Amino acid sequence: MQLITQVDALLNGLSIVTRAIAPRSARAILEGVLMEASENELILTCSDGSMTITTSIDAQVKESGRAVVPGRLINDLVRKLPGGDVSIKVSDSGRATVQCLASRSNLNAMNADEFPEMADEITGESVEMKQVTLKNMISRTVFAIATDESRQILTGCLFERDGAEIRMVALDGFRLALQVSREGKEGDKPIKAVIPGRVLNEMSRILPDSEDPCTLVFDKGHMNASFGRSRISSVLLAGEYIDYHRILPTTFGTEALVNRTEVANAIDRASLMAREGKNNLIRMKFSEDNLEITSNAEMGDVREEMTAAVNGAPIEIAFNAKYLNDVIRALSDDEMCMKLNTSVSPCVIVPKEGGEYLYLVLPVRVFQ
Repeated sequence: MQLITQVDALLNGLSIVTRAIAPRSARAILEGVLMEASENELILTCSDGSMTITTSIDAQVKESGRAVVPGRLINDLVRKLPGGDVSIKVSDSGRATVQCLASRSNLNAMNADEFPEMADEITGESVEMKQVTLKNMISRTVFAIATDESRQILTGCLFERDGAEIRMVALDGFRLALQVSREGKEGDKPIKAVIPGRVLNEMSRILPDSEDPCTLVFDKGHMNASFGRSRISSVLLAGEYIDYHRILPTTFGTEALVNRTEVANAIDRASLMAREGKNNLIRMKFSEDNLEITSNAEMGDVREEMTAAVNGAPIEIAFNAKYLNDVIRALSDDEMCMKLNTSVSPCVIVPKEGGEYLYLVLPVRVFQ
């Protein structure tokens, strides 16, 4: 195999595919990147066995072929190259030579035949969305995915399509995140799949802020996501996701419209003191047209006060500051609506108008 390509293009391709390399792998071949040169392109592929990422870049191919080279090593090496053209040549003996200007490095290549074959294009129900829409939906839900492996199904995010409405849902037992897009079409067949959290985290880092489409294809156990010159394939999580509809309250005794930025800044300041306590606790007191946020610890206390449009009964409720902050940071609206019932029932956060998102946060029970 022998080719010439641009350092920037190669680095961009490697930075995409090497995200599929697992931190530790029992198989050395899965720590490498598969390079396939043919015609006028170089195809790069990495896999951890359950997730595979592939992308292609333009190249001047002098001799087609396949080889697997150490993934992180070549990624770090290319990152430090001076720029311009870089040539890659793999000899019959398995030595890969990377040369750029006066820089020349030799790497030991592995047998490409040992690299796991990437699944062919799967057939199933497909969804087409704008890349930026999907990226935003992921980034605004993944923080609520569970990290506790004892409930495997919750370590993924539920992807649903119901006609024109597409939903992503994540929950970890402390909060729930729901994002809604209406980029589907009426009459589309329903889809319900649970995508592993690691896959979504990597997708959100790779997807560009582009209006171009991303096509998701689902079969019973796999998903393919294709966008631009890249493709991600993954095994889906097996099992039945929690019926989140049963968790969501339908009526509320108190509703408050608040300025999101003011609340976020107040929580940030209150968190400084809350972190000194044992449970990172903040209290929120809603009354008439006022919201009061407090926190205290042995070192002192913080009190924040702001105006709020409160309808319903006054209520005082406590939260873990981190769980509430994660939700507020995921939003971009100027105002948000907080809906509550009692000091021990969930708080629901929705937009002032429309239904593009919903977040639920469990309170902390406080004994007076």
